Amino acid sequence: MFPILYADKLAANIYRMVVHAPRVANRCEPGQFIIVRTDEEGERIPLTICDYDREKGTVTIVFQPVGASTTQMTKLKEGDAFLDFVGPLGRPSDLLEMDPEELKQKKIIFIAGGVGTAPVYPQVKWLHEHGITADAIIGAKNKDLVILEDEFRSVCNLYITTDDGSYGREGMVTKCLEDLIEKEGKEYNHCVAIGPMIMMKFVCKLTEKYNLPTIVSMNPVMVDGTGMCGACRLTVGDEVKFACVDGPEFDGHKVDFDQAMKRMTMYKTEEGRALLKEQEGDTHHGGCGHCGGDK
Repeated sequence: MFPILYADKLAANIYRMVVHAPRVANRCEPGQFIIVRTDEEGERIPLTICDYDREKGTVTIVFQPVGASTTQMTKLKEGDAFLDFVGPLGRPSDLLEMDPEELKQKKIIFIAGGVGTAPVYPQVKWLHEHGITADAIIGAKNKDLVILEDEFRSVCNLYITTDDGSYGREGMVTKCLEDLIEKEGKEYNHCVAIGPMIMMKFVCKLTEKYNLPTIVSMNPVMVDGTGMCGACRLTVGDEVKFACVDGPEFDGHKVDFDQAMKRMTMYKTEEGRALLKEQEGDTHHGGCGHCGGDK
């Protein structure tokens, strides 16, 4: 069992938990994810890592309830425990693979939307710990949905934008980025965008205009988290990739977002899963119990 040491509500329908999982905390890196399960009847849920403390043996997760299992998770409190807390899974952020001297020359902008703010934080924090200060944009619908503001301000130059203008700047994250470059003279040569699929798509359309390399996290399309169910099958350039085993981060300018979003919609129904399995054959994968690939 993996005890919950701390639990709170960051914003309307957004929850945070600090879980005691020493083996995961000892090995995890920014960009990776874990899989949780509340009990023997619970669904396996992939969640990106928001923070970790190797000395205390803790891992912090942030989630938004979207189904029965994540809704059940909202009822857990300090002192309760997860049956399973598996990880780290996926590949770490590409920033960790760069030469330290090369990394110091980077002018990095992070763009976070909604719950996607959580997996951005450990990357910004990791850079700060290595003497590199990046810029970050947090986007939310309104002031009440802005999360982790204090944490971000302590490790980066932060810009906040809300759709309704109730806090920070008014408008989408793309407008904020465009203003920083066009009106405020900011220069960037590396971008990391994590958030809703539609947000990442339009961020990539904008950064293509500036020839700004952009990394995105395709965690939103994951279901099983082990490459077995086929839910997170993507086209990246001319290749078929799976977000959970090949990512979750990819070159955003190569991701076919329209295809990915269409697959997400189809995968929600039994008929859609069957059709995808028929169309994709051996490359679809299977075995998670959701798509019938194990039968």
